[in-house]
Amino acid sequence: QLPLVESGGGLVQPGGSLRLSCAASGFTLNYYVIGWFRQAPGKEREGVSCITSSGSITNSADSVKGRFTISRDNAKNTVYLQMNSLKPEDTAVYYCAARRDYVCSLHDIFYTYWGQGTQVTVSS
Repeated sequence: QLPLVESGGGLVQPGGSLRLSCAASGFTLNYYVIGWFRQAPGKEREGVSCITSSGSITNSADSVKGRFTISRDNAKNTVYLQMNSLKPEDTAVYYCAARRDYVCSLHDIFYTYWGQGTQVTVSS
C-alpha cells in the first residue's frame, strides 16, 4: 500500500474546477513538504505546486500560477490542490509526493513518498 492517496480527479469541461486531495496512510504529513506533480501521455512528469510543512511557503509552476492553489490542513492530515480555469492542456495523471525537508521544490527527484495518482481530464 502506497503511503499517499490522491482523490478528486475526474472529467471536467474547459474553464471548470476540481479540487484534488492528498491524504497520508500510516504517517503524519505535518513534518513533510508536499508536492503535486502531473504527467500527461508521452510527456515527462512535471512539478505543479509545492507547500512547506507549516504551509507558510508555496511555489507553483508558471503554467498554473493564478489558476491553481495548494493548501494543507494538518489537523486533517491532508493537502489540497484547488484547480480553477482548467484547460485541456491540464489533462494528466496528478500525483502528490512527500519529502522530509524544509525546502519546497518542484523537482520530483527530491521526493521520497508517492501516491498512485488520480486522472484529471479536461475536455468538452
